[in-house]
Amino acid sequence: MFTVAICLADRAYGGPEEGGWYYGCGIPADDHANLVQGFITRDAAEQYAYDLEKTCDALNEGKPDINSVLSEGRYVAVVFEGYPRHWPDRKPTYE
Repeated sequence: MFTVAICLADRAYGGPEEGGWYYGCGIPADDHANLVQGFITRDAAEQYAYDLEKTCDALNEGKPDINSVLSEGRYVAVVFEGYPRHWPDRKPTYE
């Protein structure tokens, strides 16, 4: 089973090593839970996610890029294997 959800993607501070580093993170957007749908095939899920990108573009109107210090995240359509969940499961370490 594949699930598509609108998520709020952002960057989080990882630590001070090498002048500071960041990593990508995200959470399913509760305020758009009505758009979550499940699919049997990945192709169908990816097509729905592609269609949702227009909705995400409208939601992101006027929002700064996630690399900006002013960022509060940007909406993206994500295909999950299984149920929608936050990512990453745990904070990455600097290597």
